[in-house]
Amino acid sequence: MADTRQHKIHEQKLNELVKIMPHFVAEYVDDKRDSRSPSTLLNYVHDYKLFFEWLVEKNIANCKDIKDIELSVLENLKLDQAKRFFKDLQRRDIQINKDETKKPEKVTINRKISALRSLFHYLTTQTEKDDGEPYFYRNVMLKVEVNKVKETLGARANKISRNIFHNNEDVSFLNYIKNDYYNELPPKSRSKFYFERDKERDFAILSLFLGSGIRVNELSNLRLRDLDFEENQISVIRKGGKFDTIAVVPESMSDLKKYLLIRSERYKATSEDYDYVFVTKVHNTASPLSNRAIESLVKKYTKAYKSNKSMSPHKLRHTYATNLMDETNDIHLLMRQLGHTSTTTAALYSNPEQEKAKLASKQLGERRKNV
Repeated sequence: MADTRQHKIHEQKLNELVKIMPHFVAEYVDDKRDSRSPSTLLNYVHDYKLFFEWLVEKNIANCKDIKDIELSVLENLKLDQAKRFFKDLQRRDIQINKDETKKPEKVTINRKISALRSLFHYLTTQTEKDDGEPYFYRNVMLKVEVNKVKETLGARANKISRNIFHNNEDVSFLNYIKNDYYNELPPKSRSKFYFERDKERDFAILSLFLGSGIRVNELSNLRLRDLDFEENQISVIRKGGKFDTIAVVPESMSDLKKYLLIRSERYKATSEDYDYVFVTKVHNTASPLSNRAIESLVKKYTKAYKSNKSMSPHKLRHTYATNLMDETNDIHLLMRQLGHTSTTTAALYSNPEQEKAKLASKQLGERRKNV
């Protein structure tokens, strides 16, 4: 499994979090390191921490520190207690802003069920005591029902379609950043200063998302050696640590080349093959841009363009995917470009039935114009 910068950061956080976990969680993490990414394991252990804290709070575990929770607590956990944990999660309020809260989505609860199922499965089938038996046999998590999110393919595709650029709006967005954004910033402001410093870099990032459909983690981990200007393609590390090479819109590669012309001088960056492409300047030296920093700048520019609504890098990826399907109608090419393994996922970007329904509704409406 390839080590991305994000994975290394998550591995450090995982190692720290495991220190406060019961011994059997440490064993689980050690066993799964070679088959699960540090990011996945970190999310799982965060879920375990939440679960163990709940066990202590409800006096189901007779201890004060989650590290002292014994295996017998999990072995003897009642079904109604396990269900109560997930119900408590579902009913809690999550703060969106100072005036608004929301309930967790079903998919979030399902992920926590999956995380705990993985731990319980390990403890009941993949461990071994001195007598050759697993730590315990009773797996209460198998009795907890996963509430599947009921949503048709058309509904999912329509949800994606509502939150992306349409009808060459992506081109208009890039033109806005290039020609108009600077003039809308307050005069002599810090935002104006930083935009002047970072405009080539930021424009190259936006252009690359819209010209390749890569994920934010794939972009942040790009090295100089991954760029092929002759063939207009880049090499990326996909989910699961798989290496891949994908085609990029030539204009996006041109925008990338313009950024590279100022990269060394502007950010004090070196030009070694293994250096990260997208950097910022920290204490007068180059430092790789984090995923969060990239997400923030995408939201900043898209909100400025849309006035009241920001977009994420993933929405730019969806925009690229939809444009590619419109141009080629080739679902296998789309799967190749996005790194998908399922035609069902790829089909979200091609929804002809929805378009037919819109056209039919419009034609039906034409009959009423003279009423």
